[in-house]
Amino acid sequence: MSVYLGIDIGTSGTKTLAMREDGAILATSTFEYPLSSPRPGWSEQDPEDWWQASIKGVRKVLSEGKIKAADVKGIGLSGQMHGSVFLDQAQSVIRPALLWNDQRTVAECAEIEQLAGGRKKLIQMVANPALTGFTAPKILWLRNHEPRNYEKLRQVLLPKDYIRYLLTGEFATEVSDASGTLLLNVAGRDWSKPLLSKLQLDAGLLPKVYESEEVSGQLTHEAAKLLGLNPGTPVVGGGGDQAASAIGNGIVKSGVVSATMGTSGVIFAHSQEMQVDPAGRVHTFCHAVRGAWHVMGCVLSAGGSLQWYRNQLAELEVAQAKKQKLDPYQLLTEQAASVGPGCEGLLFLPYLSGERTPHADANARGCWIGLSLRHRRAHLVRSVMEGATYAMRDTLEIIKEMNIPVRQVRLSGGGARSPLWRQMQADIYGKTCVTINAEEGPAYGVALLAAAGTGAYKNVVEACQKTISVVSETKTDRKAAKIYDQFYPHYQRLYRSLKNDFAAIAETVEQTT
Repeated sequence: MSVYLGIDIGTSGTKTLAMREDGAILATSTFEYPLSSPRPGWSEQDPEDWWQASIKGVRKVLSEGKIKAADVKGIGLSGQMHGSVFLDQAQSVIRPALLWNDQRTVAECAEIEQLAGGRKKLIQMVANPALTGFTAPKILWLRNHEPRNYEKLRQVLLPKDYIRYLLTGEFATEVSDASGTLLLNVAGRDWSKPLLSKLQLDAGLLPKVYESEEVSGQLTHEAAKLLGLNPGTPVVGGGGDQAASAIGNGIVKSGVVSATMGTSGVIFAHSQEMQVDPAGRVHTFCHAVRGAWHVMGCVLSAGGSLQWYRNQLAELEVAQAKKQKLDPYQLLTEQAASVGPGCEGLLFLPYLSGERTPHADANARGCWIGLSLRHRRAHLVRSVMEGATYAMRDTLEIIKEMNIPVRQVRLSGGGARSPLWRQMQADIYGKTCVTINAEEGPAYGVALLAAAGTGAYKNVVEACQKTISVVSETKTDRKAAKIYDQFYPHYQRLYRSLKNDFAAIAETVEQTT
């Protein structure tokens, strides 16, 4: 029996998965860890937590799946994108890692654009504008604010690539995750020497770049002993969590788009050619498919908005769900289903963590607009779900503007498990939405990459075609879609109306805290 492991270094925990060669999942495990926010807008983690979770995760799936070490033919790695692990000359971690949702680098983003010769030239070099979540601004922040730590700096790794180093002793990354550093020549699929020069960053700080299914190293004796595996087990490049999730959803051909409604929300489209939005509203990155690219947009608080509502405003529903031994989200979506599309004019902006696509505004904030005496708790819940879905549609509209075909939308994440939210997405996107037989996300995607990269399949496209299939279909309700089409332009205008107010409020908060 040939088995492939996928390890996904997530923000809330590390998921490990064991997959048989035919795509069958033998065992999964998840180990959680904390996130630190030392100041408002800051987000950090201890990379050692990722490593311990990886060790425990691998050991657990081997045990539960009754898998022998000799059966494991390859390992794939995925992880939260953009994070920065800073290592010194002794390969020790210098400080806690700065994560993708860290917002401290607004000034450094402006610095990068200035040094690059402007936003337009920056996009020409690396296909994307400077955003606070990306890795390059984090390196400059270290240089600007922690010069002693910067003096120690010898290597910068992304979260999954730090785990790769501990597994293999190799400093390596792959094209999909490297694209999110803002330092990759996305067209050439290697580091951008011109931008590194303009930013006065040493190329030696960055690891070697591989394609996603390429073998990047083998397990060391020390790592193999810790994990219960054989030394020499191949570790492939893997993928950033979004590209890896897309592989796990079979987004490997034109016309098939994924909509992942998790804590954050992502619309992801495969492209055989590199296509860039001149305004930089969406990301253009290398795909985890060799020689291909993808266009994606990210909503920072999609499902996270409903999670916030549950945690802060649904105490009664949570208590009731506990008594009935139900998931609180079931009660919340039942409430939402009692209200019609459009919520009688109540709109919710889901910018609880600022927003990335399409606004790239760290100061944007969440709000309800249109409250009246008629509105009940059910309206509040449904408007949160609708607002997150409108935010996802923003990306879909840009993708269509770029003439990238959208024939089918594959749903995943929490928004795919709710029948109401599946229908809402089909209606707001105006496209047939489907779910597939694979629900394990990035960990499954990189297990497929490991299988392809070690010879079980001729390439990742074949791996997806032989293991992934559609299991449900949700067609657009034209009556509901018409209502959403009428409210969507109002939703879009609200950000433009409030943009200056968001900035002014943020300035006042800074002055008073």
